[in-house]
Amino acid sequence: MDILLLSALRSMLPLVEARYAIPFAITQGIDPLTALIVCSAANILVMFPVFLFLDYVHERLLGRRLYSRISSFFIKRVEPKKDHIEKKMNVYGFFALTLFVAVPLPVTGAYTGMLIAWLLDLDRKKSMISIGIGAFTAGIVATVMTLGVKAMITGLSILLG
Repeated sequence: MDILLLSALRSMLPLVEARYAIPFAITQGIDPLTALIVCSAANILVMFPVFLFLDYVHERLLGRRLYSRISSFFIKRVEPKKDHIEKKMNVYGFFALTLFVAVPLPVTGAYTGMLIAWLLDLDRKKSMISIGIGAFTAGIVATVMTLGVKAMITGLSILLG
């Protein structure tokens, strides 16, 4: 499978997202700007089906035991973050959601941002814009960090080589 396509698909996965797919793409020889654009776009585009799922399918599946247990597991893990974001939303508005998603750490990505926006019943359009900006910002951070680490490794190998 093409590395760029594989990276884009990885960007659409929860927990992986663009923040991990971009370094993968760059280390596999993909141009950093191309990796940033393609992986971030894939990560952002996944918002549409996820919000559709949360709005229309989630309630119907709650009657199924396995789905209910999995859903409950994820929602319980997001609850503390939801409370934190809710407090910040009162002060900073949607900028708080953008910052939360922009931090390239585990469980702070677009999926968690979408789940928080859905749980707080935030304005969908504003949430999607905030999450999109945050996801792209996280992609920029991941790209810059990857290039920095790659340059350090290259420099060390030249010095030691």
